[in-house]
Amino acid sequence: MKLLVVEDEKALAQGLKFNFEQEGYTVLTAEDGPTAIRYFAECYESDEESIDLVVLDLMLPGMSGYEIAKEIRRIDEVVPILVLSARELSEDKAYAFDCGTDQYMTKPFALPELLSRVKNLLRRKSLVQRAPVTTRDVPTQYHFGNVTVDFEAFEIEVDGERKSLTNLELRLLKYFIEHEGMVLTRAQILEDVWGEQSAFVTTRTIDNFVLRLRKLVEINPAEPVYIVSVRGAGYRFLPEEMSE
Repeated sequence: MKLLVVEDEKALAQGLKFNFEQEGYTVLTAEDGPTAIRYFAECYESDEESIDLVVLDLMLPGMSGYEIAKEIRRIDEVVPILVLSARELSEDKAYAFDCGTDQYMTKPFALPELLSRVKNLLRRKSLVQRAPVTTRDVPTQYHFGNVTVDFEAFEIEVDGERKSLTNLELRLLKYFIEHEGMVLTRAQILEDVWGEQSAFVTTRTIDNFVLRLRKLVEINPAEPVYIVSVRGAGYRFLPEEMSE
């Protein structure tokens, strides 16, 4: 496993590097944003050398950690990003999560907790990577929870009430069902559902379509159990029997 530590305080960066290497990780360090992004992009282009996790400070010279997180997310929607910052305000944490980070620790920190969080994030990433890539056959009518999808009629029935679906809504819902249980990144969804139109579509469009589907199929769209979000990755479809 390869980690990228983005930290401008040299003593801390070297201390983190030493302790991570003692755990068996390969570690790259960067003192500023452009260097961090260059390292990440170069490693991303080589499958065998890609970065598995980023430890990111927020207060850096020239380019903030928030900006770095956004740039990394444009390259890779799945790689875990753990913030290690002296900023303690809830607004700072909320914005970091909005920029695509996965976890947030404040300085000073306890090393055992940091190591534990890194291990857990890497374990989650490995589970996502091992997800099956095969799709399942979907019948003309598909049932989950209190929902029946009629793919031929472009309709769904929820508690006896029938509702029409647009072509894209139906294609997106079918795509989720075909990949039941898999974590699907926005990039995957764009390519497979929108196809040639993906060049003119943003990831925000996907989020809007998911919101529309949730309003149709979820009992409480604000707390979805079928089409669930996976922070830093994308979405996952869980039929009722898997939604615990």
